[in-house]
Amino acid sequence: MEMTLRIYTILASTALTCVAVPAWAKSNAPAITQSSVSAPLWGDANRVALRNALSHSDRHGLDHITFLPADADQGSEASIDKAYTQAALGYALALAHGVTDPSSLHEVYTITRPTADLKGPLKEAILNGTLTDWLGGLAPADSEYRALSEAYLTANSNTAPQVPTITLTDSIHPGDKDPLVMEIARQLRDDGYLATQFQGDTSAKYSPAIANAVKALQRDYGIREDGIIGQNTLGVLTLRPGDRARAFAVGLERRRWLSRTPPATRIDVNTATAELRYFRDGKMIDTRKVIVGEPDRETPGLGSPIYRLVANPTWTVPKSIPVSSSTVRAKNMRRVNGYWVQPSGPENALGLVKFDMRNNQAIYLHDTAAPELFDRSQRHLSHGCVRVADALGFASMLADQEGVGDAWAKAHESGNYEIVDLPREIPVRLLYHNAFVAEDGAVSIRTDPYGWNDPIAMKLGFADAKTRQAKPKAIDIGP
Repeated sequence: MEMTLRIYTILASTALTCVAVPAWAKSNAPAITQSSVSAPLWGDANRVALRNALSHSDRHGLDHITFLPADADQGSEASIDKAYTQAALGYALALAHGVTDPSSLHEVYTITRPTADLKGPLKEAILNGTLTDWLGGLAPADSEYRALSEAYLTANSNTAPQVPTITLTDSIHPGDKDPLVMEIARQLRDDGYLATQFQGDTSAKYSPAIANAVKALQRDYGIREDGIIGQNTLGVLTLRPGDRARAFAVGLERRRWLSRTPPATRIDVNTATAELRYFRDGKMIDTRKVIVGEPDRETPGLGSPIYRLVANPTWTVPKSIPVSSSTVRAKNMRRVNGYWVQPSGPENALGLVKFDMRNNQAIYLHDTAAPELFDRSQRHLSHGCVRVADALGFASMLADQEGVGDAWAKAHESGNYEIVDLPREIPVRLLYHNAFVAEDGAVSIRTDPYGWNDPIAMKLGFADAKTRQAKPKAIDIGP
């Protein structure tokens, strides 16, 4: 989708980076014409209603897109109607489905998306004079979307140029005082390197606690681990005035891709934050850390259910994962049909339980023989599959709730490879939300570990801002 960047003055002379009416809005314009109704399609009331709706596009992070051209009211009645129709449909599509199509951005994306045809309802809303209410009901209405919307409005109120909040003329060393320290501490807290209750020193002193968090971040991003804040360290943090607004806008867009009625019982894995949330009958009843794919081996966006539990699994090593002779000996592997296979046991890379999922990507949830990695803040360490903290406890909970607890306990205790089918499949969504609402209700931003925000932000009319990806040093050979 090609968008030509322009500058327009919108409403109260607020200067914004704008983009022309998206190509998808034009190509999907509904077949609604003057000749199809007895009266003009767009009267003054409907035009005012659309303009008023578009004036609130900032609530959805869509205010950098020009849906209605500045000259829309010029020309013949038919051409004006066409401009308003294209703008209304373009805005409606953005609210209901998102501006971007995730399947065009990712090689693999199978999470269910809204697919309703909006042409008929748009025509009906215009004819009935209900355009305001109709447009107002298209975007997600859940509490997380509303919280991100408010966060975007707050962050977007700063229209300063896209430059660092404070120019880093000299590196910041432990013990220094610098007004940038508190902003750095806030981002470290959002990224999980500092405890959520960390308040810091109002004197802006670069304390040992913050320095240790910076060292952990440097280790995760392949920067020299010295605790000194220089340009490289600053470059992985979200510190510029527009960066937070940009991240919130992308977060809103990602949520518009999702079904408005997700399964009441489901597992949502946020691969950006490496966390899992388990919902049962509409209520979140469990959260836990996970380990997901490293950059360049990203865990894809899948909608894929768990259909069975595998006790004491073996692991067949994919051809894409190199295996050394020393690993073969250490892991007691054997060759089967040209593949290295690791037998069941506590040292197996899959641990003691595998959660089989229905997909053609060989992606699943599983246990691990390296639980110490869950202590890391940056947990993008796997080859694509999802390792679950206390996976045995999670498996027992699911089995009990699904009525197969005794069968699972027996299978696990046998020490042998055994399969326990679930009586019903449990939907799993592998999402990527680096702007999110934490358990304490705070809206937070994680750094963009896969660099997936940039193309979406540009489609939303934001300037390009290359994201630095995490490059973990320590990785085992697990899936």
